[in-house]
Amino acid sequence: MSVFRAGSTALITGGASGIGLAVAQLCVRHGMKVAVVDKNGETLGLAKTVLDSSDAEMFEADVSKGEEWGVLKGKVEERFGGVDLLMLNAGVAGKGSWGDAEYFEKILQTNLFGVVNGLNTYIPTFQSRTSASPPSAIIITGSKQGITNPPGNPAYNASKAAVKTLAEHLSFDFKDKSTSVHMLVPGWTFTGLSGNAPGSMSKKPDGAWSATQVADYMYEKIKEDKFYIICPDNDVTEETDKKRMLWSVGDIVNERPPLTRWRPEFKEQAEKWMAEVDVKKQ
Repeated sequence: MSVFRAGSTALITGGASGIGLAVAQLCVRHGMKVAVVDKNGETLGLAKTVLDSSDAEMFEADVSKGEEWGVLKGKVEERFGGVDLLMLNAGVAGKGSWGDAEYFEKILQTNLFGVVNGLNTYIPTFQSRTSASPPSAIIITGSKQGITNPPGNPAYNASKAAVKTLAEHLSFDFKDKSTSVHMLVPGWTFTGLSGNAPGSMSKKPDGAWSATQVADYMYEKIKEDKFYIICPDNDVTEETDKKRMLWSVGDIVNERPPLTRWRPEFKEQAEKWMAEVDVKKQ
């Protein structure tokens, strides 16, 4: 039996667009009840039309504010009862740098504390589940930038690196529980964060995946009980992703400076290594 089953309930933050909405559609196809959470009332209205299901309810909330989670949980319980699938997916992008307090606060409040608040609200209920309880799952959306840490966006990278750590700890803490934990790491995906805002008529770039492709890939990996769900896209293969991650870890173990993949003095060495290494032998 899977958490994606008729009658179970999913709560998805950032669920009114992009990957969150695609996962909500996946849940509806499996006969699930879905609580779609977003802070944008307009996109929630569009999502309601897209989902077109009496078992999909829209909830407006700002996940970065801890006090709103208690209210949200009460509303969801009143409408659907308990939650079987918790997907903490809400995120914001932005550009900024050192000295820009607003940039750091905005990104960290949503991308990091939106996850922390959701976990603190719902983890006790998942911990209370027993081996006799129906299957349940927690999915946290990360980013490749939180793993390879490319220069230029320190707050975003830090927020996603922290989310990765939280998800890994959660997976360990739930290793003997009936709830499975998964970290979804999309590749280049055509969502609102990459120019495809709800209602947009923009054409998907050839190199990007659609949000539906990400949701379907996630579903297959969850069936295989994978924790790390690292999605490729039409430009970047799984092999390339693994090489980039290995090179980043190599900065530590080989006592190089950080972020050498982007340092001019290491450019030739990094490119040669990326071209020649066989990740299967690492």
